[in-house]
Amino acid sequence: MDPLRFVASQLDELSARGLLRMPRTEPESPDRLVLCSNDYLGYAQDPPMPADRTACGGSGASRLISGDSPSHRQLEAQVAEWMHTEAALLFSSGYAANVGVVSSLMGKDDVIISDALNHASIIDGCRLSRAQVKVVPHRDTDAVEDALLQHQGARARLVVTDAYFSMDGHCPDVTRLRELCSRHDAALMVDEAHALGVFGPQGRGVCARQNVSPDILIGTLGKAVGLQGAFVAASQSVCHWLWNRARSFVFSTAPSPWLASALSARIARLAADDAARTRLSTITERFRTTLLQRGAPIGGSEGPIIPWHVGDSEKAVRFSRELSDAGLFVQAIRPPTVAPGTSRLRITLHARLSDAELDHAIACLSRLL
Repeated sequence: MDPLRFVASQLDELSARGLLRMPRTEPESPDRLVLCSNDYLGYAQDPPMPADRTACGGSGASRLISGDSPSHRQLEAQVAEWMHTEAALLFSSGYAANVGVVSSLMGKDDVIISDALNHASIIDGCRLSRAQVKVVPHRDTDAVEDALLQHQGARARLVVTDAYFSMDGHCPDVTRLRELCSRHDAALMVDEAHALGVFGPQGRGVCARQNVSPDILIGTLGKAVGLQGAFVAASQSVCHWLWNRARSFVFSTAPSPWLASALSARIARLAADDAARTRLSTITERFRTTLLQRGAPIGGSEGPIIPWHVGDSEKAVRFSRELSDAGLFVQAIRPPTVAPGTSRLRITLHARLSDAELDHAIACLSRLL
């Protein structure tokens, strides 16, 4: 008898509810237009060019053992300069960065104030920290202030938010959050995962656009940067603590020195690429305006993330298949990624789209109306 037989019945239940996810098995079509990736500037389509061609391919161990290299340290110094912080620390992924930071900085005597729509990695970091977690309504700064006032006796308090919410395409008021945290002696952590490269001077994100300096800034390197990994930009003392206590950093093999070198070259390119950001802004405005005029259910977002609200999970999957048949790949997003009854098509644009491709996408999506 199979002791894990319950797994098959749970899969059947997911399938019956229209929530079962499966790896794609159909062959990739070179003509299919992908409008659901996080490659906002189109860089993932380019081969990486490392700044140091002598950098070795593998690190061989964690940074604390023998995996540290000049390429890692050079990249971290470059990121700190780019983000205007004292220091930075490279992680293997955005998930690892968020889990490691929150769980190592906060403990049972602390309070975390977290936006209701924060990314799963932030939620998991909160759970692992054993701190008291106060989940506040989405983008509700008055609720944040109330929570800060209610928990003045905590050893430490951390307000944490995404900078650009990946399922809804909108941003929090980080200016107000910074003011509240400064006034109430709380730390502010902002995850710029989907904003990096897209918003702000030199593509530094939403905080830079609003001239805000969070205490901890998370950036991912697999979205607009187009490669892999993540970083934490913060004070020297915070980064030193993470080096010692962030389990997702301490107990992970270090990213490849070759990758660190390639990231250094790619970040330098991204910081200077205002032309790509302008192109992305231009086509996004045209795309959103045209579809809104036709009655598409895409209101309330900004930037290259455009949610097409459907509601029903099975209907969202059906729409996705119809678009795929027309040569357009847009993934259906269903629970538990989003709340029940809020399934959607998550459309994302990138700067390499031609005018003809944009017209084709608009035509395909208009047929859903």
